Amino acid sequence: MTVKKIINNGADAVDEMLAGMLAAHPNHLKLIEGTTRSVVAVDGPRKGKVGLVIGGGSGHEPSFVGFVGRGLADAAAIGNVFASPPPDPILECAKAVDGGAGVLFMYGNYAGDVMNFDMAAEMAAMEDIEVRTVLTTDDVASAPRDRRTDRRGVAGNVFVFKIAGAASDRMMDLDACEAVARKANDRTFTMGVALGPCSLPQTRKPNFELGPDEMEIGMGIHGEPGVERGPLKSANAITDDLLDKILPEMKADRGDRVAVLVNGLGATPLMELYIMMARVKQRLDGEGLVIHSTLVGNYCSSLDMMGASVTLMHLDDELQSLLDHPCDCAMFRSGH
Repeated sequence: MTVKKIINNGADAVDEMLAGMLAAHPNHLKLIEGTTRSVVAVDGPRKGKVGLVIGGGSGHEPSFVGFVGRGLADAAAIGNVFASPPPDPILECAKAVDGGAGVLFMYGNYAGDVMNFDMAAEMAAMEDIEVRTVLTTDDVASAPRDRRTDRRGVAGNVFVFKIAGAASDRMMDLDACEAVARKANDRTFTMGVALGPCSLPQTRKPNFELGPDEMEIGMGIHGEPGVERGPLKSANAITDDLLDKILPEMKADRGDRVAVLVNGLGATPLMELYIMMARVKQRLDGEGLVIHSTLVGNYCSSLDMMGASVTLMHLDDELQSLLDHPCDCAMFRSGH
């Protein structure tokens, strides 16, 4: 069975999407001269500021390009669908945002991304650009707690990138930006559920199978296996399943503050995400936790996958201040 998509040619989908993004957001995004997959913020990189470069495979929009702009990421390297960008566009991003204070690479913990960003960092060092790397590892389902560094980065990227972008926008030095990005990642936890597969534009066929009355807890944003497959449950029961995995890891005390993200994976209506959010609020109230800020919608999608994820960031004063710092990006704005 093939899936209907509004595309021209599957092989051209990423480049045509990027052309549309640049056409829609000329005040926020521009292509780095001489490149085809390296996007830089129109207003962001500047002398003396740590440059923040993010990136990864396409198909997760608005991640990653949508978070390029003043107060968040300075540039993004764009890969093919569900594939890491190669080293060259990453290097061009580093060169474009280097203001003499060093560059921070941030991306999800996937083997291809690690290999290519590491190669780009080595190439940047040959051009006297200091690069540090912080991997996002917020996906609770992808490895046990004692192997936290093996976990994947998923929707929690949004919070972790936001913290790092605010730190660099405040002209904090490279050591401080790296340290606060690591703290943000350590205090961010995500669990997801899939109700149905996504389909790649090149094949237009589902990339995995779920029965009509099945769901899978913990499935990754590329269709990586989850931790539990079973009958479809109610919204409250699904949300409880996700929070029951997150809350013991977060180890928050009553009165602590959290930021919440209820994220759609591409084909989930806002109605359903807000039904989940209502349950998140009930559960967090019951735990005595204070919701400081909330995002609901598609922030890290998986093409047209049916499903959602819940992310909690355990805030302290520093993280809350940086989370509230204003940013103005192509597809995300916050603060004043």
